[in-house]
Amino acid sequence: MKKLSFALAAAAMFSTASGAVAADVAAGKAAFEKFACASCHGADAKTSVLPTYPILAGQHEDYLRHALRAYQRGASGAPATANIRKNAVMGAMAAPLSSTDIANIAAWLSSLESPLAVRK
Repeated sequence: MKKLSFALAAAAMFSTASGAVAADVAAGKAAFEKFACASCHGADAKTSVLPTYPILAGQHEDYLRHALRAYQRGASGAPATANIRKNAVMGAMAAPLSSTDIANIAAWLSSLESPLAVRK
C-alpha cells in the first residue's frame, strides 16, 4: 500500500512540475488566427505561401509544442546547447506565445485532417 501511495504521489508531483497544460482545440484555432500563423502556413495550415514552409495540419502535437518552444529559446538568445531553433521569422512569431497558446495551437493543428496523418 505504501508503494502505491508513493507512486501516486510521485506521478502527481511529476505532472504538476512538468507544467502540463490542458489543451483547448477551439482556443488553438483562435490563437492560430490571432497570431497570424496563416500568413505563412495558410488558413487551413496545409496551403503554405511558399513550398519551403511546412504543412502544419496533422503534425504530431508533441512535435509542434517542442518546435515552438525551441523557436522561443532561439529568439531569447539561449545558448546553443539549449536545444534551440534559430529563425528570425519563427522566433519572432513564437516569442509572444504562452505555454497555453502553444498547447492549444498544437492541439488544434494535430486534430486537422492532412496527408501527414493517418486516422483509423
